[in-house]
Amino acid sequence: MLYRFKSQASADVVMLEPSARHLLEIIGKSPGAQGVITVDQMPGAISALEAAVANEAKMAHHGTHDAHAMEEHDAKSEIQHVSLHQRATPLIHMLRESHDEGKDIVWGT
Repeated sequence: MLYRFKSQASADVVMLEPSARHLLEIIGKSPGAQGVITVDQMPGAISALEAAVANEAKMAHHGTHDAHAMEEHDAKSEIQHVSLHQRATPLIHMLRESHDEGKDIVWGT
């Protein structure tokens, strides 16, 4: 299944369900079939995604994995060949553009 993120301020972002669900969970959204990220929620969403990307990079740099990270790795093994940075970047760009233009982002499956 595909998730399509739409905003009047940006090109659509389309991603596979496991990746979309993971990113939505990071920003504190329930990964339902439809939803919205309001302009007011965008700064927090950007910060959460950037922090998760930085944490992943730090763990990769130090070669450390805690028990929780290993569980996450197993649970998301189908998307591990693509880094979180690569998956999150298009959505981060959309969030920034949409915030600058004052436009909400909606998603649907």
